[in-house]
Amino acid sequence: MQYFIDVILPIPLEKLFTYSITAAEADFLSKGMRVSVPFGKSKIYTGIVFNIHTNEPKVYEAKEIHQILDETPIVNVKQLELWQWIASYYMCTLGDVMRAALPNAFILESETSIVLNTKKILNDNELRDDEFLVYEALQHQSSLKIHDITNILDKKNVLPVIKRLIDKDAIFIEEEIYEKYKPNLVRYVKLHSNYTSEKALQSLLDDLSRAPKQSEVILTLFSISAKTKKPIKVSELIEESKTSSAIIKALIDKGILEEYFIQTDRIEYSGDENEATKVLNSFQEQALDEIKESFKSQQVTLLHGVTSSGKTEVYVKLIEDTLASRKQVLYLLPEIALTTQLVTRLQNYFGEQVAIYHSKYSSQERVEVWNHVLENTSKAHIVLGARSSIFLPFTNLGLIIVDEEHEQSFKQFDPAPRYHARDTAIVLANMHQAKTLLGSATPSLESYFNAQQNKYGLVEINTRYNNVLMPDIQLVDIQEKHKRKLMKGHFSDVLIQEMSDTLRDGQQIILFQNRRGFSPIVECNTCGNSPQCPNCDVSLTYHQYRDQLRCHYCGYQTVMIKSCMACGSIDLDSKGLGTQQIESEVQMIFPNYKVARMDLDTTRGKYGYEKIITAFEQQEVDILVGTQMLTKGLDFRNVKLVGIMNADTMLNFPDFRAHERSFQLMLQVSGRAGRTDTRGKVLIQTYNPYHAILQQVSTNNYLGMYKEQMDERYNFKYPPIYKQIKVTLKHKDYNKVDAGSLWLAKSLRQVFGSAILGPESPPIARIRNQFHKNILIKIPKKQSLAKTKEAIIKINNSFLSIKDFRSVKVVLNVDNY
Repeated sequence: MQYFIDVILPIPLEKLFTYSITAAEADFLSKGMRVSVPFGKSKIYTGIVFNIHTNEPKVYEAKEIHQILDETPIVNVKQLELWQWIASYYMCTLGDVMRAALPNAFILESETSIVLNTKKILNDNELRDDEFLVYEALQHQSSLKIHDITNILDKKNVLPVIKRLIDKDAIFIEEEIYEKYKPNLVRYVKLHSNYTSEKALQSLLDDLSRAPKQSEVILTLFSISAKTKKPIKVSELIEESKTSSAIIKALIDKGILEEYFIQTDRIEYSGDENEATKVLNSFQEQALDEIKESFKSQQVTLLHGVTSSGKTEVYVKLIEDTLASRKQVLYLLPEIALTTQLVTRLQNYFGEQVAIYHSKYSSQERVEVWNHVLENTSKAHIVLGARSSIFLPFTNLGLIIVDEEHEQSFKQFDPAPRYHARDTAIVLANMHQAKTLLGSATPSLESYFNAQQNKYGLVEINTRYNNVLMPDIQLVDIQEKHKRKLMKGHFSDVLIQEMSDTLRDGQQIILFQNRRGFSPIVECNTCGNSPQCPNCDVSLTYHQYRDQLRCHYCGYQTVMIKSCMACGSIDLDSKGLGTQQIESEVQMIFPNYKVARMDLDTTRGKYGYEKIITAFEQQEVDILVGTQMLTKGLDFRNVKLVGIMNADTMLNFPDFRAHERSFQLMLQVSGRAGRTDTRGKVLIQTYNPYHAILQQVSTNNYLGMYKEQMDERYNFKYPPIYKQIKVTLKHKDYNKVDAGSLWLAKSLRQVFGSAILGPESPPIARIRNQFHKNILIKIPKKQSLAKTKEAIIKINNSFLSIKDFRSVKVVLNVDNY
């Protein structure tokens, strides 16, 4: 009998590919194991076994697999179930999900090796110059990679040269598979067993009397082992004996020391004994009891607690209960910046049971966390991570906490799968029969709507911890201030006065501006021209720090211009404000205080967030300027004043969620003020202080905002009342995108009628030299979502079968908000 396997490949294919295997392989293989398989003419991919069966494919002949890469599955059955749900709900392929779910190191890639054909000898005159260089190099090396040949010939396109050499039978090509994950081996040393007796040891020390440095190393080795009784690391021995690695190598070569390696984790918890969790106050106790009660009848509960009400301590108590029942906990956070603060808090309580998983970690570190979760070891009972951690191979999940559940960062926009981590977490919890707790001071309208409809439980905490008052929020009319000449740069007199008072009291300040860079527009005062990005339809942002103009969409950068590119005038002016400009203005107004900035530019690198947050926590920084990274649940004990530089840019954004988002952002950033005993103050600078959202922020009126926004959503048929799918078409030729979008919208209208909006160009119509057109599909609650998606996929396939439209990229984004 012949056996076959269906394999998920990390490429966007609609169907799974089938490969043939032997009976012995069929006995050994199981779902979720990795195999390397040939694909296409010469490619080799790592695939995941999805199915083992005896049905031969009808359309093509099944190839044999290359090799089996695992002894046990690295992906469990529950995960494969989740992958299928994501692929069908978010309208992508299983290959897309696999690519997003697995750490890079698990997805082996083939790398082309060029090898000399030793059976054929060529004369030098048969070869051209560039061919000779490659041929000559292969005489000295067993094989070369493509990039080696690129370096040898010093040109990018080397494939024609390789092809000519293949035609002459001089070389042939091999595809090799590389395992990317290398365990972290730590080097240890011990005294060789020949010297364990006292007599041998004495004669050794006598011999080494002429080599004082080597003798010092041996004595240090004894003193360390007497103190710690633990294996001794080479790095530790070098440090203690103040010697070099060359001396240790000499002792190993002489056979006096023996080296050995121990595999360790790259991320280790180095802490003292765990501290006991805090005692809850009466409001937190009540909330905890209500959550437990709610979990008896509901799978999902929403915790709506005002900023600084102590939600984290409630989570900690729930985590304790879940661990007591020997189950795993997933704690999801929207922003890596948040994990740095929370890690310390959770490790103080739970020690090394906490594992961390997010994109700033190397792929090796991620593989280690993956293996701990898969094996359910004590090092991964609690996983703290950003959105990608929902893909970890949980075997025994008991609780998922989604903190700051309203955050947009939980939604993946590019590449596919364009999933929402909060919604996917709820599905994952259901698969494990686990509970989900959503927490936020400003819940998203969808979650609050679901709670009102009794789909979710709802628990509220309305007082801050220690009964601290909510911050005093004041609106400053900057139009009025400009008229009366009371502005200094972008700072009103009120803000400067409050900042001076706060700094005099030894307290800290946060200034919020949701735009990085120095100024968004550089404009010529003579002709009005401003430098534009050559690849996108946006003006370039001026970054003073590097004296550069940069595009925030495609990363294009150029040196700051000294004269207008249109008219040659040197009268240039920068308009609008970014975080860099605020930072430099603050330094001018308060030269004696330390100012720091936290945005995408200053937090690059693995510990970028940590350095800034720690400096601010330890009060080395007096004023912190930042973008929306600051709004996400960070806990600073000494901040008394928060200044929002310009609230209008957020409110006037062309998006149906602009008002809801502005409310959430402003209230969250306000929540950073006055978190201990003194009442905090928030100043919001605006040209329109009578705007309904600003009034609701100043009175902390979430319900008022919810009701007003829901009325609009009902009237205009937006989520959560209707579901939404956004179709984006992209191509470098505007006419093709235009014609394609009209054809697609017309076909969709024939099926869905007036539920189709568009096609419409987005506010930024060209990004990375590609023109965009959007079509919006609104789906009423009563309409079948599965049937709607089927119809969309059918129309999309017809679209792609038209020759003219084949090169147009179509992106389907389900729940695109």
